[in-house]
Amino acid sequence: MDFDFTDEQNMVRDGISRLIREEYDWDTRRSVIESDAGWRPELWAQLAELGMLAAPFSEEDGGFGGATEAMIIMEEFGKGLAVEPFVPSVICAGGFLKHGGSAEQKEEYIGGIISGEMIFAFAYAEPRGRYDLADLQTTARKDGSDYVINGHKAVVIGAPWATHFVVTARTSGDQRDAAGVSVFVVARDADGVSQRDYGTVDGRRASEVYFENVKVSSDALIGEADNGLPLIEKVVDEATAAVCAEAAGVMQVTNAMTLDYSRQRKQFGTPIGSFQVLQHRMADMLMEHEQSVSMMYLATIKLDEDEATRKKNVSAAKVRIGQAARFVGQSAIQTHGGMGMTDELAVGSYFKRLSIIEGEFGSVDHHMRRHIKLSAA
Repeated sequence: MDFDFTDEQNMVRDGISRLIREEYDWDTRRSVIESDAGWRPELWAQLAELGMLAAPFSEEDGGFGGATEAMIIMEEFGKGLAVEPFVPSVICAGGFLKHGGSAEQKEEYIGGIISGEMIFAFAYAEPRGRYDLADLQTTARKDGSDYVINGHKAVVIGAPWATHFVVTARTSGDQRDAAGVSVFVVARDADGVSQRDYGTVDGRRASEVYFENVKVSSDALIGEADNGLPLIEKVVDEATAAVCAEAAGVMQVTNAMTLDYSRQRKQFGTPIGSFQVLQHRMADMLMEHEQSVSMMYLATIKLDEDEATRKKNVSAAKVRIGQAARFVGQSAIQTHGGMGMTDELAVGSYFKRLSIIEGEFGSVDHHMRRHIKLSAA
């Protein structure tokens, strides 16, 4: 697939690539994820200063790009295993505001996202919901002109650093109905909001977030009441494409590490990279990465197509990249041996991130079923 970038897009890649190389070496990342904060606010400020937080937004909304620019940034983030909340804050919250926000909401929040002063977390997953975006026990009950939110959101990535949440809730209908789903902006410091923070296996930070009689005004509603599912699906597809791009970056570095190790590690006095079986394995790893890059491009360029086309291509990319992530990650660990799983070697952290990406925003099996259903239709 031929995918030419504009001069401006190449400048975005050069800028974010340089920042990751200079500011995200392996030792620095280890110290960051082991710190109390778990991230670097100063790096977030640098991203804002460089304009990277504005990249996925159109000029009309104060940015200069779109999905392709987001893909470029996420691929470079993957190479450095960056833990900053670009997906939840910029891709997800920004997506809701771009596609469903009112003029007042865009004016109030998008500028804050682009400047880095506001950080959003996407509170959508629930303990029993699996990957069904409509399976919601969190409710938002109408109370005059306001809404009262009650519920529990699980594994909310980036929540420990958030100033606001984008929350999905059921405003009518039964637990799994497609109709009756709505989306709200909730300030983290609102009365009734509590959370339990923790680290994830891949070095990020997340929270269990609880809403107990949290009152928000009708101005907090994004899009139409009771008809939020199509908007949620669109934004989640954009986030899925973004993590596909991140996976491509993670795989590229994982392959390079494995190739370098095979040239240095000796067995019977000979570098293991000279063994034919390992040469074949590393050739397969290279092909998995190259195919993933093509699928990453496909998912990105189809995001603005009609709903069925978008869904089908995003699911196809997630299936292929999820399979590649598993193969590349496991092959890298097998080549490195047991020491590859220790915290001393960077490859172990790259393997962990690939393992999480495989199931993030829908597993291979989930997206395979969705693709089959859409193709049959």
